[in-house]
Amino acid sequence: MASSRPKRRQGGRRHAESVALARACACAADEKKARDTIILDLRKLTSITDYFVIATAGNPRQVAAIAEAVAEEAARGNTRMIGREGTEDSGWVLLDFADVVVHVFDAERRDLYDLGLLWGDAPRVDWQESAKPPMNADERG
Repeated sequence: MASSRPKRRQGGRRHAESVALARACACAADEKKARDTIILDLRKLTSITDYFVIATAGNPRQVAAIAEAVAEEAARGNTRMIGREGTEDSGWVLLDFADVVVHVFDAERRDLYDLGLLWGDAPRVDWQESAKPPMNADERG
């Protein structure tokens, strides 16, 4: 049986686009006050995706708001979502963009599934530096 999942793109440009998307998703989650947002680089560990973005929400309403903000940010960059699983009431929403998969958990589900531990060998990607605006000449000193 053939998989309906789109194949990951190949090449260096694909990597730059994938990591940029992962960072944009993390920033979108952060703008909705997600907690403990991380990006895991899975490229050397699995062929299913390049990056996981994992974020925690405080309540079902925030799960929905974060998931919506991430989906909107990806759409702004012309990235098509190929799948969405879960609901805010289930405590876990997964957004699949092929090269990037975003997990938005409530605290209980994040602790239960502990993807950070499960994929503990995956390097973490610093996304907060990319979220900061460039320093102007006065700030550089």
